[in-house]
Order: sequence, then C-alpha cells, then structure tokens
Amino acid sequence: MGLGYREAILFTSNYGGVSYDIWLYQPLTGFTFKLTQDLGEVFSIPYWSPDTQNISFIGKSNIVYVFNLRSRALAQIDQIEPYTLLSWSPDSQNLSYVKNGRIVIYNINSHVSSTIVQEGATDVQWFPSGEALLFAAPDGAGNVQLYKINRDGSNKQQLTQNTEGPLHNVRISPNGQFALYTSPGASISLITTVNLTTGESYRLEGGPQAKNYFPEWSPDSSLIAYSATDIVQNQYISLIQTDSRVGGQQKTLAVSSCFSTPVSWSPDGNRIAYLSGCENQEQANQIWIVDVRNPNNPIKVVEARWITALNWSPPIHDAHRKRLYLNHEYKVSFFYPVNWRKVTEERYEGIDGFFQISAISSEGGIHEVCRSEAFHILKPYGSNPQIIPTLLHSQAACFIFPSEDQPTEMRNQAALIVKYPYPIVIQGNSYQYFILWADRNHLIPLGQTLSFI
Repeated sequence: MGLGYREAILFTSNYGGVSYDIWLYQPLTGFTFKLTQDLGEVFSIPYWSPDTQNISFIGKSNIVYVFNLRSRALAQIDQIEPYTLLSWSPDSQNLSYVKNGRIVIYNINSHVSSTIVQEGATDVQWFPSGEALLFAAPDGAGNVQLYKINRDGSNKQQLTQNTEGPLHNVRISPNGQFALYTSPGASISLITTVNLTTGESYRLEGGPQAKNYFPEWSPDSSLIAYSATDIVQNQYISLIQTDSRVGGQQKTLAVSSCFSTPVSWSPDGNRIAYLSGCENQEQANQIWIVDVRNPNNPIKVVEARWITALNWSPPIHDAHRKRLYLNHEYKVSFFYPVNWRKVTEERYEGIDGFFQISAISSEGGIHEVCRSEAFHILKPYGSNPQIIPTLLHSQAACFIFPSEDQPTEMRNQAALIVKYPYPIVIQGNSYQYFILWADRNHLIPLGQTLSFI
C-alpha cells in the first residue's frame, strides 16, 4: 500500500446522486477517490483492516463486501443485517460479525468460516491478542452483559454485572483493557466505560441533553470522543466532545450542525473527523477535522451530498515486518521483528536484538520487585540502572534500563516488569509478575504491543 493510504478517511456518500458508495479522502494530498461502484447503501459503514490493506462494509442486498485497496479485488462473503458491526482480527486475516444467533469468524484468504453459537449476541469484536472475542448478550435474567470467549468457543467469561437494561454501541479499547457502551436507548443515551479486568464501571457526564452518540476510543485508549446533541435557537446541533475513560475531563472541541454525527480519530490521536452541513435537518454534506491540541479552528475538508459514515485509517505498526508471539503458559502476546528466530519457547534472537520472557513469584509490591531485579548481586544492568515506574493496561509496571558500565555480554539488556491482572500458575507455582528482557532499543516497542491473554 502507498504511503498516502496510511492516513486516509473512508466515507460513505451518494455524491452525484446515483447511489451510495465508499469513497476515500487523503489528508496529505487533499485528493478524494471513489472506491466502489453502485455497491453501497445509506447504512454502509466502512471498516479498515488493521494493516490498511482491505476494507469491509455491508452494501447492496445486505451483502458483506471485502475490498482490497491494492488489487481492487472485491469479495462477497455473506449476507447479514444492516448496521451489524464488522470487526477485523489484529492480524487482518479474519473478519467477525454476528448472524442468526451465531458469531462468525471468516478467513478472507482461505474463505473458510467458523461459527460459535451464541443467541442474542451483538457487537462482537477482537481482543488485541487475537485469541479471544468480546461480545454483548443477555444473561439468564435477560440483562445484557459483556462476555469474553476464546476464538474456538471455549472459556466463556461474563465480564459485567449489568442490571440497567440494554447495552448499545459496545466498543473495546485498542489495548483491550476497557470497553464502552451506550444505554439505555436513543432518546436518552449515556456513555459508560468498564474495566474488563475488574468490572468497575464509569459513567461519563456527556452533553446537556443526555443524547450522546457514536462514542469512539482514541488510539492510545485514554480518551473517548463522541457526539452530544444540544438545542440552540430551536435548532438541533451536536457538540464534538472528549472525555477520559474514567470521566471528569470533558472538553468540547467543535460544533456540528447535525443532530448527531459519527466521529473518528486520526492515527496519531491528535485530530478528530466529524460530519456537518445538515441544513434543514437533512443529512450531512461535509467532513470537518478538529485538532485536539488546538481546537479553535476546525477545517472543512470534504463537501459531498450526502455523507452518512466516516472512518479514519488506524495506526500502522509496520505489521508486515512484525510477527505475533503468543505464549499460553505465561498468558502474554506481543509483536516482535519478523527476522528474529526462536532459540527456546521463551527466547527469540536476531542480529539487531533479542527478547526473553519469564515470570516472578513475589508477594512484594512493584517497587520492591523492580529494585530486586535491577540491583541483582550479579549486576546484569550495571552498577547504577535506571528504574522508571509506569502503568501498562492499568497494571503497575516498571522499565529497567542499564547504566553505562553494564557488561558487554549482556547485549544492552533492559527489562519490563508488569504485575499480572491476577496470579498465574505454571507447573504448580503461582506467579504475580511478568518480566520481559530485551535489548534496550527494542524493549519499548515490544512492550507497547504487550497484551495479557
């Protein structure tokens, strides 16, 4: 894929008045392209694959299409209800969705699908490990809950204890640690986030009319953008707002002339795209971009009648140069350079670096565990290593970086220690902390993709 596609906005429009189709706008060049021909509908929402090679959408006759941006090949894979959420797996190989009480996982390369029977399921989507799925479904009492299930249908876990009715617009955070949803309906729509490890939930303040729609996570999982309906001079407008994932930091960045609008974050998390131009309560005909860091001057970038959906391309982590490492025993996954080779199940090496994993059994706090590792009697990090406390997926963690007198045979070894969400058991022993050793140049990139599975 060309560099231009690495930052592009997909949108659904019937510009020209013939039919709805999927279009692409490139902010770097200002160019706009029509990608499909007479395939879309007013309800079509385009979804990027994580590697930005493909897009998926539900189009004419409720058919699920997958369109390859490089070859322009088009595949018809199924027929499902409009507005069904489509979710790409982290490796961009599988598309998941719900159909007739079943969770479908469709491989776009082999064209083989598998299903998990789950009556009433909605909003199925992938955890970043690629090994499990999140979805909403009613419990025995009829209350909708969030669940986690392995991709093979095993190990179903209920993650919430909701008693307040239906949940809508469920979206998992990019780091897989939180989810958000709206409730209870359309006339009153409130945004709630939930910590998927602890089950603790947070209600966001939202807009003045309690009509908050289209919530979307920022790429770093720290903020939520949404559209909040308000009334000014007897006209509906929508406020483009953000808040932290636990609330209390609400900001209004821009105003749309529409009753509500989808919003979408730029790959770097610095800008938000939204729709406007809803004259006389008609549909939107404009795409605007506001800079979160300096929201005083939103910019109109597209004008086309009519526009119903938009989706900014996801962050690119050079996925084609990375490979997913999964270790079920240590319950972790992360991406590593594709040219590294396995030495043992726990250690991989390449010319330019290495990683090795293990676990630590300790009832001590993170500070004590990090100091014990950093100042080991053999001085693997030199005589004066640097300890940097941090949080990773809301878990206590620390980085350990070596001092200049580290022995050369340690190959610039640094370490990341993270407290497990809950202790794991390996060969009958309980471990509270995960440790990742790597050369200091690769430690942070490896750690940024770390997920517990």
